[in-house]
Amino acid sequence: MTRAEEFEELRPLLFSIAYRILGGVSEAEDAVQETWLRFEASPPRPGSAKAFLSTTVARISIDVLRSARVRREDYAGPWLPEPLLADPYTDPERSAELADSVSMAALLLLERLSPLERAVFVLREVFGFGFDEIASAVGRSEAACRQLAVRARRHMAAGRPRFDADRRKQEELAERFFDALREGDVEGLRELLAADVSMVGDGGGKAPQLTRAVNGADTVARLLVSVFPRMARIGLTFERHEVNGQPGAIFRDRDGRVLHTMTLDVLDGRIQTIRSVINPDKLRHVGPVADAWAIDREVRQARRPQE
Repeated sequence: MTRAEEFEELRPLLFSIAYRILGGVSEAEDAVQETWLRFEASPPRPGSAKAFLSTTVARISIDVLRSARVRREDYAGPWLPEPLLADPYTDPERSAELADSVSMAALLLLERLSPLERAVFVLREVFGFGFDEIASAVGRSEAACRQLAVRARRHMAAGRPRFDADRRKQEELAERFFDALREGDVEGLRELLAADVSMVGDGGGKAPQLTRAVNGADTVARLLVSVFPRMARIGLTFERHEVNGQPGAIFRDRDGRVLHTMTLDVLDGRIQTIRSVINPDKLRHVGPVADAWAIDREVRQARRPQE
């Protein structure tokens, strides 16, 4: 194969590695593109394209993550990963690890790790790389990488997210949730939410957002019903869509532009967490983005129809 053909064959793997290290679609795509440029410019053709490319994308991602962490310290409001609608990489032998690691909850947990710990955890626990390969990728000894892996596993195990394993039950509950949301059914929503449910929104200061998480089934249900029926009356719609491997939806304005995404964490037959990404910078890969401020003004002006 040509270099370009080798690279394209491995592109899904490279993106999946970069996304899990970085938590951003656009940053991951940039890391993959930079990896290609370095691969193309490498004078001797590497003996193993997979080893060279995986090492390169991991190193680039670590460097990007280090600088991104400085920006995230000044981020306006809660920070959430960029929504991923579909993971391009599949491996039947590691399907469970791949699915668990791409959820919003897992990516937020990975944020607690240092860049090196995060890269080592992703390469080892998610993609099954050997410690010799990981050592080459992160520029540390195998012994150091083993220690990094131990620390990363300890941190991840302490807060590892849990989800209902039965995918069919997750989807059924999500369908009931979105039906109740569409109908403005407070009681219907409340019975689907965990007592300590949390709702989090990421606007990044660039769109209307919750200033902090909203907690409790009654509070969350009433907040949702106070907003979404009004949104529907000004032409907003939503379509069910898996987001980061979890049940979710994409919300659009009357012209079909993306307003925000929503994901649901489901455990023990109840929705535990609702996460919405409305920051336009994090939605451009999904499609043309709506003017969230204009929609917010319309929603505020909307009035419930007289009974």
